[in-house]
Amino acid sequence: MPELYVVTGAGPVGWTIAEQLAGQGNRVRVLTRSGSGPAHPLIDRMSVDASNAGLLGEAIAGASAVFHCIHGSAYAADAWMRELPRAEEAVLAAAGEAGAVVVFPESLYSYSRPDAVMAEDSPRDAQGGKRGVRTALLKARDSSPTDTVSVVAGDFFGPRVLNSHAGERMVPAVLAGKRLLVIGSADQPHSFTYVPDLAAAMIRAAQTPSVWNRVWHAPTGPAVTQRQLATAFTEAGGVTAPKVGAVPGWLLRAMGFVSSGTRELAETLYQFERPFVMDSHASEAALGLHPTPLPEAAAATVAWWRARG
Repeated sequence: MPELYVVTGAGPVGWTIAEQLAGQGNRVRVLTRSGSGPAHPLIDRMSVDASNAGLLGEAIAGASAVFHCIHGSAYAADAWMRELPRAEEAVLAAAGEAGAVVVFPESLYSYSRPDAVMAEDSPRDAQGGKRGVRTALLKARDSSPTDTVSVVAGDFFGPRVLNSHAGERMVPAVLAGKRLLVIGSADQPHSFTYVPDLAAAMIRAAQTPSVWNRVWHAPTGPAVTQRQLATAFTEAGGVTAPKVGAVPGWLLRAMGFVSSGTRELAETLYQFERPFVMDSHASEAALGLHPTPLPEAAAATVAWWRARG
C-alpha cells in the first residue's frame, strides 16, 4: 500500500505538492473547505476546515506527513493573528496523535536582519505586524512536541502563482507588451523561489527524518532584480521587453493612509527598496536538491499562463 500524505490547502504550493506526491505514486488526501484540489486517481479531495480540531483527527489518521499550506483570509496582520495560530495548533495536535511530521512553507518575513544575506542560521526575531506573526508561528512550532519542518522561500513565481509580485502583477503585463509597474525599485537584487522547487524540498524534508525540527531554505537561484525577472519572462515568451517603472515607496506609504490593502503592502517595502537576498546552499546540500535554472522556470511559467488564457 502506498504511503498516505495529507495536504491542507490547494493554493499554488499545496496543489503542486499534491501533484508531485501523486506523480511519485503516493496516496494524497487534500483538505480544503471547498473540496478543491488536483484531479488524480491517487488524490482524495475532502471538504474539511483545517482549523477544526474535531474534524482533523480522522482526516489525518494513517498519514506519514502533513503539508500545512493554508493562507489567511486576507493579507493583513490581524487576519493572520486571528486565524493562523489556531489552525496550526489544531494541525500540530492532530498530526502528533497520528505520529505524522508537519511540514510548513515559510516566508522570509521573520528574519530580523534582512539587510544581510539570509541563511538558515540568521536571526529570526522580527516583531510587529505580519513579520511578528511569522516569528510567533515559528516559535510555536519549535516548542511543539510534534515533529515539524519549516521550509523558507522567497517571493513565489511559477505555474499557478497568481497573487504575487511575480505572478498576476507581472507575467500577464509582460506577455501583453504592456508597461510594467513594480514596487520599490526595479533594480535591487531580490530572491524569488520557483514553487515546484519549494514543493520538492518540502517533500524531500518530510521523507528525511534527520532534517526534522529545523528551518531550511527552499532551493532558490541567485537573486535577480524585478527588471531581470521580467526580462526572463519576455525571453521565454518571445516577446519584446516592456518598459518597466517603479512605484516609489513614499507614494505607496502615502496611499496607505486611505487604503488598508496598500498599507499592508507598504509594510514589506523594505524587501524591494534594498537588496533582499536569501542563501540556500546549506539546504541544497542537506536535501540533495538544486534550484531549477531561471530560463527553464520562466518557460514553464509562461507556458502555464498562456494555457490559462
